[in-house]
Order: sequence, then structure tokens, then C-alpha cells
Amino acid sequence: MKITIDIDCTPQEARAFFGLPNLEPMQDALIAQMQERLAGSMSAMEPDALMRLWFPSGGLQGLGQLQERFWSQLFESAGVPGGPGKGKKKA
Repeated sequence: MKITIDIDCTPQEARAFFGLPNLEPMQDALIAQMQERLAGSMSAMEPDALMRLWFPSGGLQGLGQLQERFWSQLFESAGVPGGPGKGKKKA
């Protein structure tokens, strides 16, 4: 014997039936705060602001220095002193 019961109710009605608290006002307030914070931080996502943040000294010159440091550390960890072209003897 099998008995099936279908209950048609909204989530709010189900929470009220089980005695759970209504969290909608708190969720609405949190979502409003998150929207305010996101709107405030959108100015930091502009391309020129990101470039100033990532490369504070000289823009693309800073990028070249960053690449040089990266390659020198890579070659030093591989056991090649000085990086590419610096440890070779010219004939």
C-alpha cells in the first residue's frame, strides 16, 4: 500500500507552517548593502585605475621591469645564472 500526499504551498507558507523565522527583511537589507558596496567599488575596476594600481611606477616601463624580474627568477631557479643570454660566451 502506498499513500501519496501533495501539498501546494509557497515557500513563505511552508516556513510559517514549520515555525521558521521570516528572514526576508534581513535578506533585503543585506542585498541593499551589497549593491551599495559594489557600486562604490566599481570605480576601482576602471582600466586606468587598474593600470595605476598594478604598475604604479611608469606604466609599461614597470611591466618591462616585472618581466625582467620574472625571467631572472625563472632562470635562477633552473640553475642558469643571470638569465637568457647573460651566461653565454661570445665566440
